[in-house]
Amino acid sequence: MMTIRPEYILTLSCPDQRGIVHSVSGFLANHGCNIIDSAQFGDEQSATFFMRVHFAVEDAGVKETALREEFAELAHGMQMSWKLNDAHHKPAVILMVSKIGHCLNDLLFRYKSGLLPVEIKAIVSNHTDFYQLAASYNIPFHHLPLAAGASAEAKRAQEEKVLEIVAANHADLVVLARYMQILSPQMCDALKGKAINIHHSFLPSFKGAKPYYQAHERGVKLIGATAHFVTGDLDEGPIIEQDVERVDHAMEPETLTAIGRDVECVVLARAVKWFVEHRILLNGHKTVVFK
Repeated sequence: MMTIRPEYILTLSCPDQRGIVHSVSGFLANHGCNIIDSAQFGDEQSATFFMRVHFAVEDAGVKETALREEFAELAHGMQMSWKLNDAHHKPAVILMVSKIGHCLNDLLFRYKSGLLPVEIKAIVSNHTDFYQLAASYNIPFHHLPLAAGASAEAKRAQEEKVLEIVAANHADLVVLARYMQILSPQMCDALKGKAINIHHSFLPSFKGAKPYYQAHERGVKLIGATAHFVTGDLDEGPIIEQDVERVDHAMEPETLTAIGRDVECVVLARAVKWFVEHRILLNGHKTVVFK
């Protein structure tokens, strides 16, 4: 039986200074590790350096505990914020959805096809529309209803149940795959840095129902989608990925809607894949994405 060698992904950010790459690569070489790929970026505006290193441990005597403990000393000296993740580990993901299922269906297909290196632990919804779809993938479905115009107390009670599911499944990521409820500030804080949302790129224009119909009325020529981290500022979290498609005057609103939903699926899938591959680092209200 072939033994799978340990591989890790190191991500870090720190004040920009001379010798960061030299120090990190030297540390890995001295600990029996071989770099598979590496990417780095120095942001002049924030004077911050970002780095992602995928490496393999080739010395069987080097253990993860020792790597962490000894790298922590290097990181402390350079004021690094860092994470070391097992490259073979598939992060646990919770999907949330309401009554529009194109993004949910797309993510489930990519997961089942092996295109997304994740373990989808549960689907949470405030409606029952997709319980059969969840069952067809053998994924637990949690119906947590929330009545229209529900009080803040009822909303918080429902959100607490969501967080219980997140905690019980040790979820690394929560994906709002067209979950059409505004999360409370407390919920946003609880999911900070590990919840991704998708929406059309018209915002702040064409808010509310049927945005593609509104866009059609205004003769919009480009439609697109934005995936971003969830924050207390509605639909204004750090952007992870965007894309657009050109449309024209001959297209009906239904066609624009279909094109828009296709773009939403692709953009959300990219964002999820980059997150679970540890390619996204926060840079204030922006992101650094090592593709």
